[in-house]
Amino acid sequence: MIVYLDTSAYVKLIIDEDGAGQTRALFQQARRAATSVVTYAEASAALSRRDREAGSPAKRLRSWTEALDQSWSNTLAVPVLAKAAGSLAIAHGLRGMDAVQLTAAMTLRERMSSGADEGRVLFAAFDRQLLEAAEREGFATLGRPLE
Repeated sequence: MIVYLDTSAYVKLIIDEDGAGQTRALFQQARRAATSVVTYAEASAALSRRDREAGSPAKRLRSWTEALDQSWSNTLAVPVLAKAAGSLAIAHGLRGMDAVQLTAAMTLRERMSSGADEGRVLFAAFDRQLLEAAEREGFATLGRPLE
């Protein structure tokens, strides 16, 4: 299985919150893990925000960014086609970054189906609207495998 993680799922690799255990298990079990090239910046911003909101201890953000770097080194970063993302935003009523994530997953799936690394791509996210759009695009999703 190939797992594609949007930022909401990727952050769960680092921070203990609802869905973290399931996400980490998927990441470990996957033959390959992938995400959009924008996820690193988005995850960094999310970790920084969580750190500011939580206050002390001072070394928490450093630990989180080290964990982000470690997981990133085991993740394929997929580029995004801007116009394709715009089209998906319109077609599914998605926010911009959600459309970027879905476009990257579709790019990954297209690459995998045409190469030696063929395999089913599972789309992991924690946003209902994005998951529903991914399902409409034919993805198995976190918690909802395709029949």
